[in-house]
Amino acid sequence: MSALNPYAPPKAIVDAGHGVADIDGLWVSDSWKRRFKAMHKAGGPNLPKFKDLTGEERKALSPFNVLAFLFGPFYYLAKGMWRKGLTLAVLCLIGVLALDALLVLVGLGSFASATGFASAAVYGALANRDYYAKMVLGQNGWWWEKRGSRIV
Repeated sequence: MSALNPYAPPKAIVDAGHGVADIDGLWVSDSWKRRFKAMHKAGGPNLPKFKDLTGEERKALSPFNVLAFLFGPFYYLAKGMWRKGLTLAVLCLIGVLALDALLVLVGLGSFASATGFASAAVYGALANRDYYAKMVLGQNGWWWEKRGSRIV
């Protein structure tokens, strides 16, 4: 008798290359491909090998996304990263409200109106690395998912 169960679900193929997709085959613009290649060469989203990049690759790897700064959760929604965008929106709202209350209690209430820029800066600073994690690494946007494995 065969050990193969005909009623078993098909096994998932796990990418042995640490979950990295073919960057040239992605459905993104050429500027995103250049940015993804530079980020991949720098060691991934945390950029541990940033010093190994050439000057041109460092230019392609912009650390701040202006559109994400301006549009925040709507930018994340447009890029298909709605889970992380929604989570960041809730966390930033809680942080801004707490910071505003603290500034008012300390007597610096005039600075409380500028705390909204902090949440916009969070979106601007995280958007490029989150989009890399989504498109190249195949992550779904949650922080607690297993890193390095991807179903192909």
